[in-house]
Amino acid sequence: MGDYVLEEGTVFSPKFDANNLIVCVTIEHSSREILMVAYMNEEALTKTLETGVAHYWSRSRAALWRKGDTSGQVQKVVSLRVDCDQDALLLSVEPGGDGKACHTGRKSCFYRVVKSSSGVNELEILEE
Repeated sequence: MGDYVLEEGTVFSPKFDANNLIVCVTIEHSSREILMVAYMNEEALTKTLETGVAHYWSRSRAALWRKGDTSGQVQKVVSLRVDCDQDALLLSVEPGGDGKACHTGRKSCFYRVVKSSSGVNELEILEE
């Protein structure tokens, strides 16, 4: 498929990597806050599209994962976008349960800021 068709066309043609995965950035629809980054395989993407509920592929467990099955934090899909070369997804969701997407109990997995202790290329410190 030519770049023009892929990048400018209207056919959804996600490009999975060598492990048959595609990265998915998930945001809260109302606040636009990034909740998490996960991966989808073809089955997870298909189930997400069919059910309207976010499904991911757990690389550590090598298993399909429906967000919220154990936590109650089901993510209802509002919209799904694909980037220009179709190798990354942006999922906008309404989080259920307590709205905390991170397994640490926080709303977002992106709760730490990287700060340099004394300048570029020095020890980085993570702060909440």
